[in-house]
This record gives sequence, structure tokens and C-alpha cells, in this order.
Amino acid sequence: QVHLVESGGGLVQPGGSLRLSCTPSDSVFSFNAMGWYRQAPGKQRELVAEKPATGSSRYADSVRGRFTISRDDAQNTLYLQMNSLKPEDTAVYFCNAQRVGDAYWGQGTQVTVSS
Repeated sequence: QVHLVESGGGLVQPGGSLRLSCTPSDSVFSFNAMGWYRQAPGKQRELVAEKPATGSSRYADSVRGRFTISRDDAQNTLYLQMNSLKPEDTAVYFCNAQRVGDAYWGQGTQVTVSS
């Protein structure tokens, strides 16, 4: 069983920044892709950003240019740098890791953007 431990959520004012972290119990190299999803109240979970093992990262249109997904191999950690945050970014953010035939989820971390 793979465990994903997330951290970094919180309350921030509009225009502010946060950085989310996700550390898996297995090596980041063991996954085909890792990414971040979010779910706002009353809405479906949606992809925010994904970093495949090979190839380019991809982003939701709503966050492109504001959010950056990255991976620190030495720290075995996936990050999501979120800048210029908007109230509509408020959601629970989930880390996701994928292997062929399997997908793993973190417990989620709350991000609230409010003045």
C-alpha cells in the first residue's frame, strides 16, 4: 500500500501564495505520473496539474501561468507552487500517484483563499 503525505495548505488572502508538498512512501521514480487534484464543495474533483515520468507537465486552464508543479528527487517530494491565488481556488487539494492499473491518493489538504 502506497501512502501519500500532503502538507502546506492553509488560509491565504487573494493574491497570495502557498506551496503544497506531497511525499510518497515509495520512490517518486516508481510512478508513471504524479499530480494534484482539487475538489471544491458541491463540485467534482478536477485535475490541477500533472507531472508524468517523461514528457511535459500539464495544467488546468484555470491555473496555467499561476501554479507550477515540480518534483525534488533528492527529497522524494512533489510540490505545487500556487501564486496569485483567487477565491475560486478554494478547495481541498489531493496528491495523486499513478502506476499501471493503480492510482493512489493523499488525505487532502484544505486551501482557503479569502480576505
